[in-house]
Amino acid sequence: MRRWWPEAAAAAGLAVAPFILPTLGFSPDTVNRILVWGLFGLGFDMLFGYTGLLSFGQSAFFGTGGFAAAYLLTQGIIGNVMVALLVGTLAGALAGVVVGLIALRRTGIYFAMITVAIAQVFFFLENSPLSAITGGENGIPGVPAPVFNLGFTVIKVGSGWSMYWFLAVCFFAGLIIARRVVASPVGVIMVAIRDNTARVEALGHSVWRYKLTIFVLASAYAGFAGGLLGVLQGYMPPDAFAFDTSGQLVIMTVIGGTGTLFGPLFGATIWLYLHDFLQGPMGLGSAWRLALGLVFVLLVCFLRRGVLGGIAGLLHRTAPTEAPESSPDMVAEPSDHIHVPRRGTAQVSGGPVLQAQNLTKRYGGLFANSDINFSVNEGEIRGIIGPNGAGKSTFFKMLTCEVVPTSGKILFHGQEITGLGVAQVCQMGLTKSYQVNQLFGRLTVRDNITIAVLAERRGAFRPDMLRRVGSVDGLSGQVDNTLAQINLTHRSDTLVSMLAYGEKRRLEIGLALASSPTLLLLDEPLAGMSPQERVETLKLLRNIRQGRTLVIIEHDMDEMFEIAEKITVLSEGRLMAEGTPEEIQRNSFVQEAYLGGLHV
Repeated sequence: MRRWWPEAAAAAGLAVAPFILPTLGFSPDTVNRILVWGLFGLGFDMLFGYTGLLSFGQSAFFGTGGFAAAYLLTQGIIGNVMVALLVGTLAGALAGVVVGLIALRRTGIYFAMITVAIAQVFFFLENSPLSAITGGENGIPGVPAPVFNLGFTVIKVGSGWSMYWFLAVCFFAGLIIARRVVASPVGVIMVAIRDNTARVEALGHSVWRYKLTIFVLASAYAGFAGGLLGVLQGYMPPDAFAFDTSGQLVIMTVIGGTGTLFGPLFGATIWLYLHDFLQGPMGLGSAWRLALGLVFVLLVCFLRRGVLGGIAGLLHRTAPTEAPESSPDMVAEPSDHIHVPRRGTAQVSGGPVLQAQNLTKRYGGLFANSDINFSVNEGEIRGIIGPNGAGKSTFFKMLTCEVVPTSGKILFHGQEITGLGVAQVCQMGLTKSYQVNQLFGRLTVRDNITIAVLAERRGAFRPDMLRRVGSVDGLSGQVDNTLAQINLTHRSDTLVSMLAYGEKRRLEIGLALASSPTLLLLDEPLAGMSPQERVETLKLLRNIRQGRTLVIIEHDMDEMFEIAEKITVLSEGRLMAEGTPEEIQRNSFVQEAYLGGLHV
């Protein structure tokens, strides 16, 4: 029942709104426009609030859906309003596909600027080349209201509060779908993309496909809301395509609170009420924009998470505090018998699992790595050492396909992977942990592991947007096993930002481990740890080596010589020496170049 209380609260609020809002000065037309903007904002909040993609071009899809539905209805091509609205929704989604294929090639400010430009292109097309269809500056008048023939009676939707109930049902349906999406595996990955896009890719998810999916979904919401605007007003206005429409959508969502779904509705309520109040009773005329702008600045300065975000923060501060954080010296004893399922069921054969042949990476005239030949056998623990600037990190990035080599090739289980994407090689069973923690700081420990396990359980991409996360086969068990393996079960519901450093390092290893790799690359897993934290992490490394191949970069020579079976030494981007720890310790060249000439 707790899962459904937001929907129940929304239904109750929509039911009582016509009886309460008029007493507060809301006209029926204002309330109806609030619902249209709230529905419009549902899609935008999933795009921006949950996925972190700021688009200033949503007016393009708002207008596309609205004009498509209005044209079909006014020309008599489609007589049923609901069918026309669905066609308009599809038109908005198709426009989203086209725009997304272009805009999502870039990120950050460049993505936002592309959406601005595309919105202006759509506005031009509506006003000039397509004016015979769209009516140009005159828009499309005569858009009919819906009529529902129930067999025993006919319901004709009129204006005012009659239109309100129709719009309220549409908004509620949109809210239910949006809530299901954000609670699905796709919703979990959306939030992860917002927090750390590169790590989501490294865990095996096809980030670009998920971004396109959410972008198209937000476009569909915009198209449906645009169609409802024409039905509400009986007229499809040309300013639906205007950049000002996209700007207002962003402002309303930020005012209400991003990443809440209800934020756009609350933001639209505040914005439209002040719009009417400042122009009406206050008599500010055209100066209403100045007053609203000041209100927006104040809200952003003092309520950075919006109205709903501010309320949630206040409730969180007044709620009972969490149990005290554990320190590195207060950890539970890790289990030596927990096994995390891994990709493939083949027995360890001792053959080569990873091979690098003449691997070279050049940046201009500088060689980061030069002609490296490297091979790791299955089931082996290989250590890679070398002084700072030896090219170890670049070498690791080439092995995991984060960096494309200038020349040479990489074979994984005999298959060439040179030039493949990071997500592709992770899906094949090759992944790594990072030297600098790459975690999802605003999520819990369990959420972090869940994101990694989803990639292994569902593949690189699956658009199961109406499926609950808990229904993914084997997900919960694998998450629990991984948490036990890295000794963080007792911290599973703690935000990552509240973890001790050693716990974060174990979680970093856990993210790579949770994707069930056959080959795990660890980049300085002991860096910055206290002695107690090192003990815990070394015990973890010995535990996870069972049935798995490990390649470790580490500066702690004592620990490396103790845990690794074979050592590879890099210096100035080249392979200097390779052998057992005893052979490396006795190698005079290694002693001179790396150990400062000190004989062990």
